[in-house]
Amino acid sequence: MSSDALNNNNFTLLHPGFTRDDLLRLNEDMLPVLAEEVRAFIIDTVNKNGGHLGSSLGVVELTIAMLRKFDPFNDRIIFDVGHQSYPYKILTDRFDRFHTLRLKDGISGFPRRNESPCDHFNTGHSSTSISAALGFAKARDLLNENRHIIAFIGDASLINGLAFEALNYIHETQTRLIIILNDNRHSISNRVGGFSTILARLSANTTYRRLKNAIRKYAGVRFSKPLERIRDHIKNLIKPSNLFDSIDINYWGPFDGHDIKNAEKILELAKNYDRPVLLHFNTVKGKGLPEAEADPTKYHQVSPSGQAKSRTWSEAASEIAEELALNDPRIVCFTAAMVTGVKLEKFAREFPDRFFDVGIAESHMLTMAAGLAAGGVRPWVFIYSTFLQRAMDQLMHDIALQNLPVVIMVDRAGLAGSDGDTHQGLLDIPWVRAVPNFEIYSPCDEDSLREAMLIASRRNGPTLIRYPRGSIPVKNISVSSSESEFESGIVKICDGTQWALLGHGASVWTMIETRKLAEHEGVDVPAVYNAKRIKPLDMNALDEILSHYKTLAVLEENYMPGGLGEGVGAVIAERASHVKLMRFGVPDVCVKHATQSEQRELYGLTPENIIKQYKSHEE
Repeated sequence: MSSDALNNNNFTLLHPGFTRDDLLRLNEDMLPVLAEEVRAFIIDTVNKNGGHLGSSLGVVELTIAMLRKFDPFNDRIIFDVGHQSYPYKILTDRFDRFHTLRLKDGISGFPRRNESPCDHFNTGHSSTSISAALGFAKARDLLNENRHIIAFIGDASLINGLAFEALNYIHETQTRLIIILNDNRHSISNRVGGFSTILARLSANTTYRRLKNAIRKYAGVRFSKPLERIRDHIKNLIKPSNLFDSIDINYWGPFDGHDIKNAEKILELAKNYDRPVLLHFNTVKGKGLPEAEADPTKYHQVSPSGQAKSRTWSEAASEIAEELALNDPRIVCFTAAMVTGVKLEKFAREFPDRFFDVGIAESHMLTMAAGLAAGGVRPWVFIYSTFLQRAMDQLMHDIALQNLPVVIMVDRAGLAGSDGDTHQGLLDIPWVRAVPNFEIYSPCDEDSLREAMLIASRRNGPTLIRYPRGSIPVKNISVSSSESEFESGIVKICDGTQWALLGHGASVWTMIETRKLAEHEGVDVPAVYNAKRIKPLDMNALDEILSHYKTLAVLEENYMPGGLGEGVGAVIAERASHVKLMRFGVPDVCVKHATQSEQRELYGLTPENIIKQYKSHEE
């Protein structure tokens, strides 16, 4: 974007080349103007590019105050998840690049160390900030450095087990640490659990707030030992029960996160405090955009304007789950703060006693599901592939080893697009292929999705069903004549000569387009096989393929190490087959943010590249 284009926003304070030094030079009365300009720029950019909107709009003033009190080049500011980092990016020397947010070769939607010296830790998943900040704090102490360490975490992220483990360990470290709790009373969905009650009680106790403010005003933040004892005694008499104080983290708050002047005062006090301190700020998620304030869940993440809306895989999966639940009262559904993302809103309304949103607590979710299964219930867990990574021990130890009938519905499997490396769904197949007792299904259309879910509902062991992000194909490739045909695992879609294509899920459509391209270019026309079931492998069908074709190309939208192609390669080696194997998938790399089509192009998952590789393979 040119400077002229940036100026077309009619900003008064933001300008090409805007840096943190410009922020420090502003008078206090100009800061609200800056806040509104930052909001306008975020709204305009996210409307064009898509992204996480509500959280960032809610922390604009708090970010301004933080950057006026802390030096992001020297101090270490660690954002939890990073949904709320857009104002920080704009105000830390990235204003000129912010229009490239989430675009290929542009800036990331999350903090990235290789993007700016102000981004000190890569984030994208919840509840890592306090643990990472403790590591930075101890590194500072060991290296005798002079810097502040700040963990910036939201109220929903604070309920995760990892955050609690870090909070519990702070006392043992005996180090200075500032935790900024951004409490907007929302996660992606409404926050759940008893911890929200603690925050509410802390927020409501005005008597304690008045006393605390008076002590701070007249005694300063560095209390003498006698005054500290008096303070603590009075606090214990009048304040609500406080988890933080009980684990030796001093709690201050709550404060208005939209009052820049007062927030700066609180942050200055925290800088001079010699113990761990948690600063509790209340903010409004989606502030400045009325529709986002009214519906924070809907505006947590938005798609680019003008993007066509169509029926999604998530919607189809949830609707089939509802149908199955009507006929089987044992079926219950789980999600981890993603009720909207996995489209379980209707299930939650229809079956309130059979729906569990556990909050951002994936490990707990899988073990609770295992307990329900052991108790005779049939749990279905709806989870993004990237977040299943957070509960792999529970999947193995609590579900697989006991061979329990838990169904894992893995949403956003495969290349996930512009959310970047932390959100790609590429590990579910390589990991779970190695886990005993699991069967893995990878449907390519709604019919095969329905068949897989029906089979899973009748299994007495664990099942994983993966499906991609985005729209579900309107036209089904093939309809199985019976359930047994689906259970056969590998189904032929088209005949061919010389070579065959074998794939699953979204890759099936790429194979069909590859066959069409081969016909058009006069290349040997490949047979197309759909591996509906990934594990266990359909050995009869695979042996038939190996006996009929000279070359076999395996396509998959996941990591190749540990994937279907690797499994097929092992069979070829064991059979001493002379079939040439070509593998197409995602190599051993961290996948950067881009559109799904750009990512497929980058890793050669296109008909053009498959044909090109086949030609060179046969020369």
